[in-house]
Amino acid sequence: MRYLLVLIVVLCLASTANAQVSFGISFNLNSQPAWGPTGNDYAEFYYLPDIEVYYNVPQHRFYYNDRGRWRYSVNLPYRYRKFDLYNSYKVVVNERNPWRNHNDYREKYANYRDRHDQQSIRDSRDSKYFANKNHPEHKNWIKQQRNGDNNKGTRGNGSNWSKGDHDNGNNKGRTNENKNGSGNRGKDKK
Repeated sequence: MRYLLVLIVVLCLASTANAQVSFGISFNLNSQPAWGPTGNDYAEFYYLPDIEVYYNVPQHRFYYNDRGRWRYSVNLPYRYRKFDLYNSYKVVVNERNPWRNHNDYREKYANYRDRHDQQSIRDSRDSKYFANKNHPEHKNWIKQQRNGDNNKGTRGNGSNWSKGDHDNGNNKGRTNENKNGSGNRGKDKK
C-alpha cells in the first residue's frame, strides 16, 4: 500500500513537471520571421523543401548541408541568394536537430516543392500577427496598444474619469485638462 501511494505521488509530480514544460514552450509567434507561415503559434524549425534547408526559429539560424556536413548561418548560403523565402513553402518541424532525419523529411515533403500557396506572416491580416515585430502593421498595433492602455479609466494623474468626461479622441496628448480646455499638454513618449 505504501509503494502504491509513493507511485501515485511520483506520477502526479511528473505530470505537473511535464505540464509546466509544455506551457513554457507553447508560444513563440513574436520571434517567428515575417516570411514564416501562418497558423502556428509555436515553431521550433521550418523545413524548406525547395532547397532542403532548415531554419531554427528561436536561434534565427539556417541549417544546410555543405558537402556532406550540416552547417549553420544567420543567412542563407550564397548559392541560395535569389531564393524567395516569402514565396516558398515552409513545413513546421518541432523536433530537435531535424537534419538528423533529413532523408525522412526530404521524402515526406517532396511534394511540397514548388508550391507557392502558403500565406506568410507578413501578408496576414489576422491581428494576432500584428504583435510580431516584423509584421508591416506592428507599429500601428503598438500605437493602438498604447492608446488602449492610456484610456483605461484614468487621465494620466491617477484620477478616475468622471461620468460624461470622455476623450473621444479629440484631446490626444492632453493630461490634467479642466473643463475650459486649459491645462497641461502631455507629449507622447517613445
